[in-house]
Amino acid sequence: MARTAPTPPVPHPAALADLLAGPDGSGLVAEVEAYLASLPAPARTPGPYVCRYGSVLRPWHAGHPEPRATLLDRALRRPARPVPVTTADHLRLASRYIGAHGWLQGAMWDATGRVCLLGAQAAVLAYGYGTPATVRAGRVQLMEVLHATGRPARSPDEYNDRPATREGDVHLLLDRAAARAARLGL
Repeated sequence: MARTAPTPPVPHPAALADLLAGPDGSGLVAEVEAYLASLPAPARTPGPYVCRYGSVLRPWHAGHPEPRATLLDRALRRPARPVPVTTADHLRLASRYIGAHGWLQGAMWDATGRVCLLGAQAAVLAYGYGTPATVRAGRVQLMEVLHATGRPARSPDEYNDRPATREGDVHLLLDRAAARAARLGL
């Protein structure tokens, strides 16, 4: 003999009318609100998860060794040899430098430390990452991406200083140029 599932009881029409007293079902809503109000308040409000060890602010050049002066460099009082980086790494570091220090239009840098696109490339070079040839190759990649995406400019600096350019546009340009340089093995 086949078993059948028990059928739920059908509410009496008068009880149904009490629950749905009104065109918008306000009786049912009132009952649900009364039930929710009767529940105890949670012991604490859940917040976003934060690691109990906290987080560490990472420098913009994280993942790359710091330039170290050798004994000969110190004896001759010359700066340390630059850390060799690829063109793609140089462009990524420039984007991270802008993210850490702020972005600027109309000047290479200001008193607060904000920099433009050229200022970021110069700062990365001045901190000892890459060579002038790396910077030139990075600027070539920036120009290639600008022209390939239909935003012709005479230089990346002109694009940086356009009134319609935003900081996000500069980061996107640097990311695309870095990806292109990585694909080309630069």
